[in-house]
Amino acid sequence: MKLVAKHKPIIERAIQAIHERTFFAQYPEHPSPKIYGEDADKNGREAFQNKVGKKFKELLQGDSDNWVGDEESPYMQDPLHITYPSYTPEELITKADKAFHQWRKIKADLRAAILVESLERVKNRFFEIAYATMHTTGQGYMMAFQASGPHAADRALEAIAMGYEELTRFPESVVWDKPMGKYNLKLAKEWRAIAKGIGVVIGCSTFPTWNSVPGMYASLVTGNPVIIKPHPGAILPIAIFVAELQKILKEEGLDPNICQLGVDSFSNMITKELAEDNRVKVIDYTGNSAFGDYLEGLKGKFVFTEKTGVNSAIIDSAEDIDKVIGNLAFSLSLYSGQMCTAPQNFYIPASGIKTPNGVVSFDEFAQKFADNIKGLVANPKAGPFVLGAIQNKNTCTRVEKFSSGTGKVWLSSGEVENPMFKNARTATPLVLEVDAQDTAAFSQELFGPIALLIKTKNTAQSVALAKEMALAHGAISCAAYSTDDETKEMIADEMSLAATPVSFNLTGGIYVNQHAGFSDFHVTGGNPAGNASFTNPEYVIKRFTWVGFREPVK
Repeated sequence: MKLVAKHKPIIERAIQAIHERTFFAQYPEHPSPKIYGEDADKNGREAFQNKVGKKFKELLQGDSDNWVGDEESPYMQDPLHITYPSYTPEELITKADKAFHQWRKIKADLRAAILVESLERVKNRFFEIAYATMHTTGQGYMMAFQASGPHAADRALEAIAMGYEELTRFPESVVWDKPMGKYNLKLAKEWRAIAKGIGVVIGCSTFPTWNSVPGMYASLVTGNPVIIKPHPGAILPIAIFVAELQKILKEEGLDPNICQLGVDSFSNMITKELAEDNRVKVIDYTGNSAFGDYLEGLKGKFVFTEKTGVNSAIIDSAEDIDKVIGNLAFSLSLYSGQMCTAPQNFYIPASGIKTPNGVVSFDEFAQKFADNIKGLVANPKAGPFVLGAIQNKNTCTRVEKFSSGTGKVWLSSGEVENPMFKNARTATPLVLEVDAQDTAAFSQELFGPIALLIKTKNTAQSVALAKEMALAHGAISCAAYSTDDETKEMIADEMSLAATPVSFNLTGGIYVNQHAGFSDFHVTGGNPAGNASFTNPEYVIKRFTWVGFREPVK
């Protein structure tokens, strides 16, 4: 029980942070040598490079005769040639089922401590994970470090803490004493939190850890064994998390198959076979809506999804329009718009935007917006690193398709040269003007660096359209700019009915894309963008069931 005592302060502080919702980070987000060591970056880069072209042999889930790996670096556009042991769905599920009956009987405090210990060990590999993320997703270095390392670990800790609190919310046993007049009726009562069963976490290609570890750790802390099914294009970052957890499980005398990596290839995917198996009870998924809808329709499963959405920016009025445009241009350009929170539909009144210096017309806004993006892209010290690289070639195809579509082109998409990776696959933002009547043009998610400037009659129509898009197609974020309190309240009220969080008047170093662990609920679960939220109580309590036992006291 040394781990329980060791990590009790971390878990208690995380629970406190969940209730307070103020800033808290167990894992620092800046790759400072003072925090992580002078050679941490160098060692992490070398550790990643040493894995390229080799078998990943850190997993402790049994021998395999089949090794697969389809990862390609978007920066080099060359395969990484890293291979991983592959297993059939039956093999994975059979081992998970066996491990389930060991893991579910471990006390909640020890489960939580083991899981926290795995994060503390992963912390020593944040830089390795950063380079692995860069060369599988195309994220820039800083984002890759923050999102896949510290931010992911904090989200995992949040899930552990939330799960632990729910598991310990009620007493394990009591003597129930009911006065009956001349005598008392006494019952010894006991309650057990019973895990649902095998969990499957289906990863995505752009955020292989940040989007996967909440479900992974939420299921594990509540007693469910987990099979991590990563996207074939982004395996290594989450493989490192799994490997570190398997090591501590083995050290504690437990079956490493409590958490397995279920790797597949583009030519032979196993996702459906895993999901449809009757022994799989819990599914976590990040990806397109079509497959998410299919998963949500499976019977006998507890499914948690984050799917596609149409995110809006509503511009009504502003104190400083240039700062507004700078913030929005950066939000669109960050990781080339390959974020589920990136803004896509920009609603601007035809009458213009009110500012202290007069009204800024629609055309003025559009030109300033395009110019700001051009300036960012052209900056050799910022552009290539903010944009990163395009993970999937289909994103480039989508940008090309819409470049020749309807609507005025305010800014054409092109390529930007990365000084470190000459062969990087890139696409700069495309900015199109669309009329508010042409709803077909903006009523779908256009994943990637595409911005649609939509000319509306007024702010009321802007809000109505943003709300309509969220209700019909889902939304994970919404940016809004207004200097009028009544207008802000109207926007907040209307978008809340579409279960869409709103970020008002962001102009500094915080962007609509960013959701903070322990404070922001990522996805609300209340619109078609997803049925779950990172991380609220519902996210964990559906993963176990309270069962009671009673017996008369003699």
